[in-house]
Amino acid sequence: MYYVTMTDKFMSGWGPARNKTNKLVIECHTYDEALIVEQNARARSEMTYVNIRSSKPYYNDRSYYVSRHGKGDYDSWFVPGYFEK
Repeated sequence: MYYVTMTDKFMSGWGPARNKTNKLVIECHTYDEALIVEQNARARSEMTYVNIRSSKPYYNDRSYYVSRHGKGDYDSWFVPGYFEK
């Protein structure tokens, strides 16, 4: 399992992430999937600090609001070049 982690600048600081940094974690079954998700994340201007990890990330609940998703939730993120259109 691989994890693509990123900070969502747009969603940070309000809604469920009020006074917190919004972290998005997308779980991938292969490294190739993780590379595609990483490429798509980097194509979005609101996503910063994009990384691929092989260990499950942990974030302190006091400072971070974390959304965890997989292929069934975020199918478009697994399509090469999806956000470059």
